[in-house]
Amino acid sequence: MTQYFWQYGTIGALAVLGVLFVAIAFSANRVMRPRKPRAEKYTTYECGIDPVGQGWSQTQIRYYIYAFLFVIFDVEAVFLFPWAVVFEAFPRPGLLLVEMIIFILILAVGLLYAYKKKVLDWVEPSESAAIRESSPWA
Repeated sequence: MTQYFWQYGTIGALAVLGVLFVAIAFSANRVMRPRKPRAEKYTTYECGIDPVGQGWSQTQIRYYIYAFLFVIFDVEAVFLFPWAVVFEAFPRPGLLLVEMIIFILILAVGLLYAYKKKVLDWVEPSESAAIRESSPWA
């Protein structure tokens, strides 16, 4: 029984050593860094351009919708691979196949809904027509 608790002691000692290592590294950084405070260091800086105007800008909701759709179909892939591995060994593969078809149909209905609502259009139709007209390859 004591050997069992020694294993936890080893894990605890390694955790303490890890925390100590991080604390020592941060402390050494704080001691060795140069300290030259100037007003320029406290201004907003982005890509070498001085900030002009407000710092707040609104982000298009399209980015979030695309990210959300990616997560949905990524989760589908995560469920699909283990399902394919155990499909053959399952005692009633017909039932498993029906369940997966229902799962994929639910996702397809969601994708069709997003398509019908024109959520998947990256640019508005008027913008895309203007882009096509100004394109040298059109």
